[in-house]
This record gives sequence, C-alpha cells and structure tokens, in this order.
Amino acid sequence: MRAWILDKQSKIEEKPLRFEEVETPEPAGNKIRIKVYSCGVCRTDIHIAEGDLPLKKAPLILGHEIVGVVDETGKDVTFFRKGDRAGVAWLNSACGKCKFCLSKKENLCAEAKFTGWDENGGYAEFTVIDENFAYHLTDNMSFEELAPLMCPGIAGYRSFKLADVKEGEKLALYGFGPTASYVLQVAKYLGIEVFAITRSEKNRDVAKELGADWVGSYEDKPPELVDAGIIFPPAGNLVEFALSQLDRDGRLILAPVYMTPIEIKDYSNIWLERSIKSLAHISRDDGREFLKIVGKIDIKTNKEVFPFEKLDEVLPLVKHGKIKGNAVIKIC
Repeated sequence: MRAWILDKQSKIEEKPLRFEEVETPEPAGNKIRIKVYSCGVCRTDIHIAEGDLPLKKAPLILGHEIVGVVDETGKDVTFFRKGDRAGVAWLNSACGKCKFCLSKKENLCAEAKFTGWDENGGYAEFTVIDENFAYHLTDNMSFEELAPLMCPGIAGYRSFKLADVKEGEKLALYGFGPTASYVLQVAKYLGIEVFAITRSEKNRDVAKELGADWVGSYEDKPPELVDAGIIFPPAGNLVEFALSQLDRDGRLILAPVYMTPIEIKDYSNIWLERSIKSLAHISRDDGREFLKIVGKIDIKTNKEVFPFEKLDEVLPLVKHGKIKGNAVIKIC
C-alpha cells in the first residue's frame, strides 16, 4: 500500500514525511482493516512531525481523523462486517483494567495509546485497529465531511459534555474555529442558547449562519451571564475574562491541550462555586454519542479537500493557518 512515512522529526517546511510503498497490514484476532477513503489533517500531526511531541515509534504513519470501509476482519471480530463504514479517532487503545477504564474514563488511562502517535494512523491506504476502538459511521454524509468529525468533532463534543449544560441554559464559546462550530450545532439541536465570542469578523459571520443566539467580540458585553463557557484558544488570559461572565455555579472548560499562564487576580470571579476543568483526550462513549447525534442532524463541516499525493504540501498550509476550516486528504 501507499503511505506517508515519518522517520525523523524536523520542521514541516523541510518535508519530513516521505511517500512510498509499504507492506499492507493484516488484521488478526479482534482487529479490523479499514480501506481509508479520507483522513483529516490535525495540528497534532504537525506537533509530532516537528518534535513538539516525542516520537514514540519510527517509522510512523501519522493521521488520526480516519474514515473508510472495512475490507478485512480478524477471526474474532463480531461488531463489524466487510463493507461497513468505519472511523478511527485519536484514542487507539487502553488497558481496560485501571480505575479510569472501569469507570468509562479510558481517556485518562495511563497506558492509553493514540492513533498516529503510538500506533500507525491514516495517512495510508489501509489501517488496522481493535474493533472496540473503531466507530460505525452514518451514511448521510460523505467521507470527506465525516473525516474532521473524528477529532475536532468528537473533542468538541467532549468539551460540551464537561460543560454540563441543559436545555434552556446558556453556553458561551470563546474562539470560534471548526471545533466550536460543531459544539454550536450540537448545542442548538439540544435546545441550548449559545453565545459566540471571537475576534474574527469572518468567524462571527459563520457563527451567525450556524444559529448562534448572540455573537460578539471580546470588547462586547454579552446580554446575560452564562451557565457554562468553553475556551478553545490556548490563551490563559481568557480564563479570568470568561469566569467573569459566568453565573453562579458556572462551569468553565479549557479545551486546548496547552495554555499560556493562567492568573486569577480577583477571587470574586471564581467565587460562588464557579469551577474550571480541563479537557483531556476523548472516550469511546464521546465518539458514539456524538456520531449518533450527527446521524440525526444536518451538521455542517467547513473543509478543503486535497489529493493524497499532496499531503506534504498541505501540512505547511495547516501550520500557518491558510486552510478554510479543516484540511482533508482524499485517499481512495
């Protein structure tokens, strides 16, 4: 099969990935092989390629927003059949025995492994995975539309779950990129009022089109206090700002994997049982629940699609923010 291979980390502009023929993986036991139709491009792939994250194996196939069709199964597979649509996300496996796994919080498992980092990912014509960590996909969307949902979609849904907002409550989204756009659409479907706060006039327009109840910049004052907020940019200075807009018992979720220093100068902004919680990876239930909702609503994805052979040209565009929405590689 054809695949993009990372052997040695370097700046993405130096094109550290090489495109070549490698052995096609064979599924055994309870593993399935997926013929990859599309794979989304995530900034985490760039962090791995450039060395911001350690290289856990080499050679490595990056990519963890994988969608395609099951073309072969191991002898113990029971949940998938050949021809089924299937997706793979960041969480690739977990120990299944620790207190986190036993409480359905395998995203916190110390032995968790991740797609395109610990295990080969989706920048290839085929990939294999334990069937218990794959997802059945809806048939009401194209593979190119589904690919971005496997990372920003599911991760956004987890941040939404952590915010614990109920029908009739108010949710504020700070920063409005693709991940926030999926959260907005799910929240509106579930009857939640959504305020979108972003510096970008273009992104404010997108939020309005997707049904945000109020849209503004950081200089604007929302019409009411909110029950919960989610911060998407890695900007620690937004934390106290967002806390000041929470109602009593409000929840603030920090969605980035990294954030600049956080300082809370005025205790009154976190008093009255306001809380802060960070997001760490995703669980399988997050993916299943999110994709079930996706199957019911006409969720909109903003994407640009590129040929498989052009991946090394696309990665620098993603790094420098020159893609409208999500970049998706069409493989099959």
